[in-house]
Amino acid sequence: MVEYIVPGNMDDRILARGAQALAEGRLVALPTDTSWSITCSFKSSEGIKKLRVLSGEREERYFTLLCSAISQFGEWCQMDTSRFRLINRLTPGPYVFILKTLRGTEKTLGLRRKELGVRIPNHPVALGITRTLGLPLYSITAKRSMIPGFQEEPFPVDPDTLELPPIPEEELFQEAWELDTIEGLDLILDSGEEQMRIFSTILDISGDEITLLRQGAGIWPV
Repeated sequence: MVEYIVPGNMDDRILARGAQALAEGRLVALPTDTSWSITCSFKSSEGIKKLRVLSGEREERYFTLLCSAISQFGEWCQMDTSRFRLINRLTPGPYVFILKTLRGTEKTLGLRRKELGVRIPNHPVALGITRTLGLPLYSITAKRSMIPGFQEEPFPVDPDTLELPPIPEEELFQEAWELDTIEGLDLILDSGEEQMRIFSTILDISGDEITLLRQGAGIWPV
């Protein structure tokens, strides 16, 4: 199902339908300030199961928490003044920040690691849907290998770090209609725009030093 939404004049009824779908454990594709994301409510066990299946090799440890404000993830992550200032300065924008979770967060959120990737995208639809739902979203990047019958080269896994290489940009989508054949996807929020086929910049700020894990759309260093 496709819902058309105008970023500069968003219909609250469409945002409400999208939020309701997420609350019911469905998967919703939405535009961001980089590429298309597929999301579920981070409090929906059913949605997380579906997202895990769709992500294939990229298990839930690769999920990014999509938020509309720092307050949506501040209660789950370790964050001092310097980290807060950095995130506040670069958001909303095309950055993912890796943070250590607070004690007990892994059990509460069902995480397998003590780190969490968080992101506040600079796109009105993504921000609008998280505000309407009132909760963060787990998200993965939509890619062509999610379409049945698509032939994809297997991702080589580093045996030491278990890290996967980035998805080639030619596997990303531009138009909303291209996502329509992805199995398990319940709703596409179509903003009528061509999405950039580009990734976000990933910064690991969980330690004493800031580490660039992936250079993407976000400028670093700034």
